[in-house]
Amino acid sequence: MADELARAKRLVAQAKRIVALTGAGISTESGIPDFRGPNGVWTKNPAAERLATLQNYLSDASVRRESWRQRPESPMFQARPNAGHQAFVELEKQGRLHLLVTQNVDGLHLIAGNSRARVVEIHGTVHEVMCMGCDRRTPMKDAIARVRAGEDDLTCLDCGGILKSATVSFGQGLFPGDMERAERAAGEADLMLAVGTSLGVYPAAGIVPAAVQAGARLIIVNAQPTPFDRMADVVLRQPIGDVLPQLADA
Repeated sequence: MADELARAKRLVAQAKRIVALTGAGISTESGIPDFRGPNGVWTKNPAAERLATLQNYLSDASVRRESWRQRPESPMFQARPNAGHQAFVELEKQGRLHLLVTQNVDGLHLIAGNSRARVVEIHGTVHEVMCMGCDRRTPMKDAIARVRAGEDDLTCLDCGGILKSATVSFGQGLFPGDMERAERAAGEADLMLAVGTSLGVYPAAGIVPAAVQAGARLIIVNAQPTPFDRMADVVLRQPIGDVLPQLADA
């Protein structure tokens, strides 16, 4: 394993245009449970997935009420960036982070200090609310204040439309331009770094083989096997918060 880590450090040290794809695994060390892992939210409670399905949310007021009831207590609002997030900040400071595409909605990469210019939150963010009628965006903290004041099925103060978190639910398309930006960067990368992701959720996972086909080297840092392990130059299974700072210091 030491040899693999040393090889990964060499690849990072040589890279000038690093594109990263991060998933839930980088945030578990910040206290945010993943969804599909052995102890994931949906693994333990498959019914919870119903709350994340757009059709159910829009058609069933009880689903919306339950979603808003749970929202104020979400661990995402108390979580803080960990050493893995800080490592990407360091790579950006070095001028070598071309783009960071995250499947996470917790906002921790931005909170850690990565610039919006270098981050694509491909599945949206829990820190904003969107109106399904007029597309107006407002801060989640304002919506949570309304919930705590007694509202249980929030509607837009402008048009009366249904409000939901500005995250991509099952059955909902990605936000315009995000996937195009990720794919373009993947084609320009000299190193693809896949961190804490099962690489099973598309279309985001597709940027990994696309980068490799365009000539990028590939490092995967993930606790569990992924479909692209055989494609990788290096696969690391160590804790992300231990590995990434070492790679960023390469």
